[in-house]
Amino acid sequence: MKVPILLPNVFNYPFTYETDLDLKIGDYVIVPFGKTNSTGVVWDHFEKENQKIYNLKKVIKKLNTKPIKVSTINFLNWFSEYNLTPKGMSLRLHLLSNEAIENFPNSEYQQYNTKQKTNNFVLSEEQKISVDELRQNNSKFRVHVLQGTTGSGKTVVYFNSIKEKITDGYQGLILLPEIGLTFEFEKKFKDFFGFTAAIWHSGITKKNKKIIWSGLASGKIKVVIGARSALFLPFDKLGIIIVDEEHDQSFKQDEGVIYNARDMSISRASFENIPINLVSAVPSIETYENIKKKKYSYSRLISRYKNAQLPNHEIIDLNKYKLLKESWISYKTVEKAKYHLEKGDQVLFFINRRGFSPNVLCKNCFKAFSCPNCSINLVYHKNIRKLLCHYCGFETDLKRECNKNISASCKFVFAGPGVERISEEVKKIFPKYSSLIFSSDTMNKKTSSENLKKIFNNDVQILIGTQLISKGFHFPNLNCIVVLDIDLSSLGHDLRGAEKNLQLYHQLSGRAGRTGKPANIYFQTYNLKSDAISKITNADPFIFLENELLLRKKNNLPPYERFISLIVTSENAKKLEKESYRLKEHLVKNLNCKILGPVNAPIYKIRKNFRNRLLIRSKKTSKIQKHLHLIIKKFKFSNGIKLRVDVDPVNFN
Repeated sequence: MKVPILLPNVFNYPFTYETDLDLKIGDYVIVPFGKTNSTGVVWDHFEKENQKIYNLKKVIKKLNTKPIKVSTINFLNWFSEYNLTPKGMSLRLHLLSNEAIENFPNSEYQQYNTKQKTNNFVLSEEQKISVDELRQNNSKFRVHVLQGTTGSGKTVVYFNSIKEKITDGYQGLILLPEIGLTFEFEKKFKDFFGFTAAIWHSGITKKNKKIIWSGLASGKIKVVIGARSALFLPFDKLGIIIVDEEHDQSFKQDEGVIYNARDMSISRASFENIPINLVSAVPSIETYENIKKKKYSYSRLISRYKNAQLPNHEIIDLNKYKLLKESWISYKTVEKAKYHLEKGDQVLFFINRRGFSPNVLCKNCFKAFSCPNCSINLVYHKNIRKLLCHYCGFETDLKRECNKNISASCKFVFAGPGVERISEEVKKIFPKYSSLIFSSDTMNKKTSSENLKKIFNNDVQILIGTQLISKGFHFPNLNCIVVLDIDLSSLGHDLRGAEKNLQLYHQLSGRAGRTGKPANIYFQTYNLKSDAISKITNADPFIFLENELLLRKKNNLPPYERFISLIVTSENAKKLEKESYRLKEHLVKNLNCKILGPVNAPIYKIRKNFRNRLLIRSKKTSKIQKHLHLIIKKFKFSNGIKLRVDVDPVNFN
């Protein structure tokens, strides 16, 4: 008997094998491929348009794993078509290191099924209404948006909807945007449900991942809390999906297979015919548009839990309260922070830049330190005494001979601040108080839980943080936030810049005043005429989203048009230029769409590869991906040229 077997590789079709085994669609098998053996899945169709005659190889064995569901196969087929990704690469997202994991003894799953005492969570009237609204149409596919002010208790509301599904024998998936969220979130989950959820992200050990993968396939694990890759796990009976902080940009995967986990979650829920809840304080513009079209239902939590007040906002005019030389905190800001510290409040100084300084140059020869592999400046990290590239990981010491020969080595000037530089200044101004840098460099897997405990217990009084700190953390003593770089973050020409800022600063302000004490956010700024601060501090984000939607519609921007980015890369800049224009000509001849570019990417070189971008703009209704796939298939690239396709791009760097 002939069977189609899809393998986790770069091919967009299954291979045909022979077998004497009793195989059905979805069975996991081991087959010979090239000189090795590979895990594959019996797929739902054979390779099309194959005229070659060759000897068929035999399936070696069927694995003792529950078959992948037909609904999941349909989802992976659709996923490949939508994102212009080979089917084999989509299957790779589903398998664990290209393997299907056979069942473990039941004792390995015990940790996820041991019951313990739960805490009683008392719901407010507003929360009770939202719980009832989430129950509606809960037995089939529907998208429901839970929008709530930061600190309003959204998590407990959707926990109730998961609990009902688990009671009915289903599994649940909760997607979170950041690994840093899972420690605090896991504790809250255990307090509510009385058992441990499986945690899935890149930091989990291979053995634990195998247990989780097989436990979900066999139905022995009920709930997974995970990063975006958890979406592709082999659920036996998935009953509900939650996408928490659905607006967050980190749901978009920009490396390898490019996809948006929020959008793909909605599609998976559709193929499984189950409900999905999107949760956010400030929904994305796409989600808001779907609410307006009544495609999505929604609930709102306007009040904070226990009626805690939102922080007050105050502007500190840097034209009046000037910064001293080599200082980034005005004396007026110091007064405000001191007042809060003396009351026992925690204070956060927010600047969205890692390291000590984003630019290092010599004051004699004026030469800057830039990355040899990327067209980007190196960032100085004083804590490790290294200059780092945040794109390719290149690092070097702070030593260099001066071209001007004024002295043997360069005399360095550090231009602009990062969290480390602010931390130095904070320690000088407030020597009595303990401080901590809160960024992806310091909150690593080993130290994050310990640091979070210190913050929670008020053992640390001053935080200096990047945007990581805005991601859903609960700090009961934090009642003062100082935003140091609002002028920088409101600059730029990113199509989504205003939307990103609104989401970031709403999330950030939500860290303060969560236990009911009075809280303040101070914005240092030179630009008093800008309406950026009034927009991002408005308590109702729907007002901003409504205006932003009108602006997008007027200019035919997403969500009213489909954007597809084509990123052409090569180590040879001249060849890249030639091939980019050749591709543009081919697209113009064959595609009835507006095609912009090619242009050099804003960051022209990354990891020694030069990059050009083209942008395809088409109507949302057209099946552009199908046409584009066939057109690209007919185009023959020269050696050394690679193409990446980004459907619905979020980042244009």
